[in-house]
Amino acid sequence: MRWLAKDCRPGIDTEPTTRHINTTKCYKSPGEAKVQLTLPPRVSPVRFQAALNAFEKVVGKSWVLASDEDREAYSDIYAPGSADEWPASAAIAPGSVDEIQAIVRLANEHKVPLWPVSRGKNLGYGSAAPRMPGTAVLDLGRLQKILELDPKLAYCVVEPGVSFFDLYEHIQREQAPLWMSVPGNAWGSVLGNALEHGLGYTPYGQHARNLCGLEVVLPDGELMRTGMGAMKDNPSWHLFPMSYGPDWTHMFTQSNLGIVSKAGVWLQPAPETSLQLTWNIPEEGDIGWVVDTITPLKLAGVIEQNVFIPSWLGKIVLLGQRKDFWDKESAMPEWRVQELLKEHKLGYWQVQIRFYGDEGLNKARADVVKAAFKRHLDAPPREDWWRQGDPVNMFDPTMGVPTAVPLQMSDWVGGRGAHMGFSPVVPATGAHVVGQLKRSRAIIAAHDVDFYASFTIAGRFATNINMLMYDRDNTAQVANMRKLFDALIAETALAGYGEYRTHLGWMDKVNDTYNFNGAAQRRLNETVKDAIDPNGIIAPGKQGVWPAAYRGASKGGRA
Repeated sequence: MRWLAKDCRPGIDTEPTTRHINTTKCYKSPGEAKVQLTLPPRVSPVRFQAALNAFEKVVGKSWVLASDEDREAYSDIYAPGSADEWPASAAIAPGSVDEIQAIVRLANEHKVPLWPVSRGKNLGYGSAAPRMPGTAVLDLGRLQKILELDPKLAYCVVEPGVSFFDLYEHIQREQAPLWMSVPGNAWGSVLGNALEHGLGYTPYGQHARNLCGLEVVLPDGELMRTGMGAMKDNPSWHLFPMSYGPDWTHMFTQSNLGIVSKAGVWLQPAPETSLQLTWNIPEEGDIGWVVDTITPLKLAGVIEQNVFIPSWLGKIVLLGQRKDFWDKESAMPEWRVQELLKEHKLGYWQVQIRFYGDEGLNKARADVVKAAFKRHLDAPPREDWWRQGDPVNMFDPTMGVPTAVPLQMSDWVGGRGAHMGFSPVVPATGAHVVGQLKRSRAIIAAHDVDFYASFTIAGRFATNINMLMYDRDNTAQVANMRKLFDALIAETALAGYGEYRTHLGWMDKVNDTYNFNGAAQRRLNETVKDAIDPNGIIAPGKQGVWPAAYRGASKGGRA
């Protein structure tokens, strides 16, 4: 049976297998080999087996996963090419903080590096696979307790294995007057997404900013707490986002300096009402005035949420596969795009702005926004009100409801569909956004690929996600995507913009673009890494930060 993107969404064949707590019953293409054992650098088979035996004494034999089937389960299911480029040697699944500490100490003793994952659903960025071939995955999915939910001060304390669906269902069961912020694909971990700088579409959409008070296992196995948690039993640990002296919370986001075992996450008090305005924006070039209209209103507090602006293809992918709309290998031409927009009554872009809270305030804010849009677009927006007691749209992340519907985009090209996102950050002005739009559009067109872009206006900056979709079994498509990704990184960096997040295979290339003063930031990261993790045990190569022990391996794992 071949694997299809649509077969791996929640609700469709997604019960965990007996031993793989963070993977699902997905299938490889016909004839694709199982993932064979790749040992970590400088670790002999004898030493590796001794390490596995030692790990078994901590977590039990059932939670040390080292067969070919196990390694396959922790591979990158969206890999642009062979998943064997980033193979795990094994996986270890601790069930407690004490077990994490013990595993980290043993990993230092046996020199076996660990790649921590929360749930392994980092789809499009590497899934559960490690950056350095042979690294053992440290699967934190068994740590899935919601330790605290405070409806008065609107926060929770969760472990890494808690998914967005888990937390949402817990809030509903407790009837707590709280809303979450969720990413477009909410299949993954609440903590994992925040630690990877994930975004949502509510006033709490900067997920890393919602973290308040982490508990972290350091590379030597010691346990620490950030912020006010550095004081024993401090009740403000998850309320005050700093500390006395330097606060190290964000030292552990997108980093390989420790393993987060639990954290506080701020939640949104449930609003009395909510109003959503929806505009279809007709022309591609209109994105400039749209951004220049939204940004000042966002900075002034009239608009509170992160505003997601997808292009037309973000809607079409939910209606069928590419072959249903364009049956040629070449990129869809503009004349066909215009036909589809007319046929499906779509704009080139869609803007949805949601207001939260008191009904009178929502009306007043909406009037300000409608007047601002009226200066550029005569068509009035669609207005959709929600009031407490009304049903909630179960597919709307702007209302804090987790969904995995956007994963359907991977089925666009057919076959064993997959996607990657090229994700630069630009200033939230029309000039910067239009410039980046034209740049990425030209590069993508030069590689004859369908153009699927979105911008999320988060205040003073906008994230630009260019979604690249391909069939993993189509070698020509995969090769083209890799060349395209290289070109996007290089050309965008020349223009002065950088990605905020990327796939395993491009972590080094993206890190290379952060080059001020001879890459001073990377040198600092390496200095800190070497000081607290001299054996390079935690996630070598993550985000392009290599410990001294493996710095020569920075060219590995990427063809």
